[in-house]
Amino acid sequence: MANLILILGDQLTTDISALEGADVGRDRIVMAEVHEEASYTNHHKKKLILLFSAMRHFARQLEKDGWQVHYQRYHPDNAQQSLEGVVSSVMADVRPDRIVTTECGEWRLHDQISQWRQRLDVPVDIRTDTRFIASKQEFSDWAEGRKQLRMEYFYREMRRKTGLMMTPDGKPEGGNWNFDGDNREKWAGKPPAPAPFRIEPDAITREVIELIEQHFADHFGTSDDFHFAVTPADAQEALDYFIEFALPCFGDYQDAMSDNEDWLFHSILSPYINCGLLDPLAVCEAAARAWYAGQAPINAVEGFIRQIVGWREFVRGIYWLHMPGYAKENRLGNTRTLPWFYWTGDTKMRCMHKAIDATRRNAYAHHIQRLMVTGNFALLTGVKPEEICDWYLAVYADAYDWVELPNVLGMVMHADGGYLGSKPYAASGKYIHRMSDHCANCHYNVNKSTEPDACPFNSLYWHFIDRHRADFERNPRMGMMYRNWEKQKPERREALLARANDVLAQLEHL
Repeated sequence: MANLILILGDQLTTDISALEGADVGRDRIVMAEVHEEASYTNHHKKKLILLFSAMRHFARQLEKDGWQVHYQRYHPDNAQQSLEGVVSSVMADVRPDRIVTTECGEWRLHDQISQWRQRLDVPVDIRTDTRFIASKQEFSDWAEGRKQLRMEYFYREMRRKTGLMMTPDGKPEGGNWNFDGDNREKWAGKPPAPAPFRIEPDAITREVIELIEQHFADHFGTSDDFHFAVTPADAQEALDYFIEFALPCFGDYQDAMSDNEDWLFHSILSPYINCGLLDPLAVCEAAARAWYAGQAPINAVEGFIRQIVGWREFVRGIYWLHMPGYAKENRLGNTRTLPWFYWTGDTKMRCMHKAIDATRRNAYAHHIQRLMVTGNFALLTGVKPEEICDWYLAVYADAYDWVELPNVLGMVMHADGGYLGSKPYAASGKYIHRMSDHCANCHYNVNKSTEPDACPFNSLYWHFIDRHRADFERNPRMGMMYRNWEKQKPERREALLARANDVLAQLEHL
């Protein structure tokens, strides 16, 4: 008898563990565009287009390779609105020996699939996702007994395991594990940023665009100018393009932001890595080869690799180590509703407007826009963690719960009490001014703090420091901030807090 092999929308590779040992002529593959998965949050239109089109291209390739594929295309009137419903209906025809799938990336769906053995009365084989360098168990073993988990030390273990940028005697290339100190240049227009890599939509993608506009018209974002890769071959071209044209400058300007450039020197490869079109280790190896060939400097290559084998693997480990309870963390006691301009971009704060507008148009913003602009503002204003986490999950093409939740709840919002990050990433407008040209075109003045036209980030920063004294004044990385706060005259502190309270009272009108 046949096995029923379920492949999810973020598992679009023939190297997925669910296909290991499968019988092409006998087993049946199931893929489905279902309402439950497409609508449980306000997914960006471009994210839905990317996944539906990539799924359809992948299914077509599987059929060309001889696989039997049951593929359900999205329609709001489909009889089956969930993955369980689709699998159950196919089971009635196939009567499989078992269901085979690769572990998914969201606790919500993992919990559902784990119950199928009882609910569908069939054995369910949930296999390890071998696309990750560290398995869940390997990360758990590494974390055991540690009071705090620090990415830097885990990252070194992953470098040793993979051999990436390592000398034959087990030392890091260049003599250092981390070149992050060299990656903080402000971009002033030179060297010119390369044009973004683009693939023109083919017939399949154009059909999906029409589908999304018809049935998801009220979802966040726009489908205009969709140019993401939707096949492994096109994603490989995107990787090659990044290595040749952007990687050489990526390191210097990876933290920079521009009023006129959405992409700068970033790879925009995370949407492809996270859905399976690119293999993460192969991507890192390509970057390493560029350094060995003298095509890119070490600070660019190491910084890029660290994002993948460091942060990406690290946050995934934390997610599975602590879910589902981790999602409920709110150690700073935040109670504020997410301001509506996160969905519209309608704010006079230039940095916020530019980051949200780019997100609306592109389903993408780079890590500093996410962490130090939209994330920093949510942290300073005390937004509820679950609301800002849901926003990040919805609006970015590369966002899946396993990667989004720890990054936002732990790193951005410090809601886990410092488990993921040793200090909150709180900053005034001075940081944004240092790393961008946004402030020159802003309604607010970054050089002011207490006046009506002062940059809101400035007073909000000190308000955050003051109201969370009990949480952070003993943090060795925050001591200087509290000493600076105490050195200011009482009337100055009073004026800063008054301005911050005014800002908080009129958030929707900033």
